[in-house]
Amino acid sequence: MKFIIFLKINIVVFIMSGCTNNQTSFDAKEIIALETQALELWNSGNPDGFLQLSANDVIYIDPFFERKLEGIGQLKDYYNSIRGQVNVDKYEIIQPTVQFGLDIAVLTYHLLSQSGENVYKWNCTEVYRLNSHRQWQIIHTHWSFIQPNQ
Repeated sequence: MKFIIFLKINIVVFIMSGCTNNQTSFDAKEIIALETQALELWNSGNPDGFLQLSANDVIYIDPFFERKLEGIGQLKDYYNSIRGQVNVDKYEIIQPTVQFGLDIAVLTYHLLSQSGENVYKWNCTEVYRLNSHRQWQIIHTHWSFIQPNQ
């Protein structure tokens, strides 16, 4: 009996260590680069970078909405309604952090964007998932305003 328990524990440890090795093969720079490329387009009023990155089952949460958007159709409708209306002169991604799980990457960062004299401060969380073609896709976006204690 002890041998069977010992064997089961070793199998679990082996499987878990294989998962850990797979996770470390992911590159945080790749996730940050995908986000940056999409932001570059977004800043000139073009949401296509984010639309191309988003999975069909994407969830989108924004402080301007009372409810979340569900699915690529709702996200496309929203993005197309504001297409050409976003104009950011300069921006900065601050403290990007990428955490990896099994085929999942969670990117969190602060975004400062400036349009004319207006400066906007955001928190962003993006959850990326590897699709069947081993390409990263956004499955969850959450934007909120930075509101530190005053």
